[in-house]
Amino acid sequence: MEKDSFLALLRQHRAIAVIRADDISLGLQLAHAAAAGGIRLIEITWNSVQPQQLVNTLRQQLPHCTIGIGTALSVADLEQAAAAGAQFCFCPHTDAGLIETACALHIPIVPGALTPNEIVAAWQAGASAVKVFPISAVGGASYIRSLQGPLAHIPLVPTGGVTVENAGEMVAAGAIAVGLSTGLFPKNMVANRNWAAITALATGLVERLPTTDKALSLKAIAVPH
Repeated sequence: MEKDSFLALLRQHRAIAVIRADDISLGLQLAHAAAAGGIRLIEITWNSVQPQQLVNTLRQQLPHCTIGIGTALSVADLEQAAAAGAQFCFCPHTDAGLIETACALHIPIVPGALTPNEIVAAWQAGASAVKVFPISAVGGASYIRSLQGPLAHIPLVPTGGVTVENAGEMVAAGAIAVGLSTGLFPKNMVANRNWAAITALATGLVERLPTTDKALSLKAIAVPH
């Protein structure tokens, strides 16, 4: 997938479901619950159990979703993920070698950064977008908003503390998309295998987030005929 196509997907769907699972069955159930609620971007962290099989299976079972990986820490991780069919990659850090490999494999990569200096360095190294992590430690939406003046040209994806309740505020502050883990998959719901409740959270999230489709619809309504 090319960078522009990936950014278009982020603008269209806005939310990324981040799944970390200690068995394949759980990972599949979480992904299906999120997809049933309208989530179309699903990230499988590479420290899940058997992430390659999970990615490969989800590519087959959820063809209407885009399946990527997260927590990639090495070139080997990325190469294995690509072989499994991963369509994008998130990292908790910025590694020039990883970015170079991702570009060679035509896999959009979103490295982690926090300070303006780190964000710019990741972007200049060839990142498709930059993951601002952990966003909860630096002020949430207000931090994203403060970055817009000097860094508005860099697509930012805050993660680490994003919830269904504050996701819309992050996007309104300038984020191109948001990543949710426990905010979408609360531990009690996962422990109780309450897939319907997770689907309801996903539905609520999708309804709260502004998308390009919604923006176009609102514009069309506002234009007098």
